[in-house]
Amino acid sequence: MAEITCREALNQALAEEMERDPRVFILGEDVGLYEGSFKVTRGLLARFGEKRVVDTPIAEAGIVGLACGAAMVGLRPVPELMTVNFAIVALDQIMNHVAKVRYMFGGQVEVPLVIRAPGGGGNQLGAQHSHSLEPLFMHCPGLRVVAPSVPADAKGLLKSAIRCRDPVIFLEHEGLYGVKGEVPEGEHLVQLGQADIKRPGRDVTLIAVSRMVYVCLEAAEMLAGRGIAAEVVDLRCLNPLDMATVIASVRRTHRAVTVEESWLTGGWGGEVAVRIMEAAFDELDAPVLRVGGADVPMPYNHELEKAAIPDAEAVCRRVEELF
Repeated sequence: MAEITCREALNQALAEEMERDPRVFILGEDVGLYEGSFKVTRGLLARFGEKRVVDTPIAEAGIVGLACGAAMVGLRPVPELMTVNFAIVALDQIMNHVAKVRYMFGGQVEVPLVIRAPGGGGNQLGAQHSHSLEPLFMHCPGLRVVAPSVPADAKGLLKSAIRCRDPVIFLEHEGLYGVKGEVPEGEHLVQLGQADIKRPGRDVTLIAVSRMVYVCLEAAEMLAGRGIAAEVVDLRCLNPLDMATVIASVRRTHRAVTVEESWLTGGWGGEVAVRIMEAAFDELDAPVLRVGGADVPMPYNHELEKAAIPDAEAVCRRVEELF
């Protein structure tokens, strides 16, 4: 298998799906001539033309609204938002229309679109460009929410998302675009709603998505040196949420910690923790604990930004509270 970056894996997925299905098209700010803010759409305008790679004005509500209408009449739009923080401008379209159309039309109309959006902190881009808003979308029924961590998953999940009959919010961490990994060439699908165990262990389950998977893997390595074998579960999707894999892991380890970059208060970790306690309370040797981003607007100052984002040592300290 070829070793490529997450950016290249996403580009492959888009190209292959556009080649396979003439209904698939891309739209967004700078996706054509500039080839995307993070170069995910590189080469697609030249290959597929301006009718299928559409540069738009800076108007997120218009981008999502146009995509919603196109999906309702049978196309497969893939709008790209320059940052997930700008999705807030389009929340009315996302939550009041994209997520609800099928329900409000009694199932007669579907909205098969994929909203791609970069996010996450660590690049000193300031408070309006650096947040992880996974819980905001997870809270809304009708939306599938995907957040890959490795290139192979990025490709496989994006291809599955484009073929999905439901609207999908596809969240890409800006700090992972350059991460390399082996990716199958050609047809490669990863089922939505299927978590993956990135590292096996017997003493504690660490549950994460996106960049926090790497933080958990680093923490697991550090914990191994302290005699604790941590299992790392990459959820990959927050809706559908694969609790079966999480619960099976907890039944083996009897301890669990959720690790998210999003704000701790109201984060997805609380939802997962409650579901573990509802389904496997008697299996637990200690309460489920959480690690999350600081409840502050993301600082611009580099040191303060680092302090606001969970790191491996913070995960280790939380794990050691369980023993």
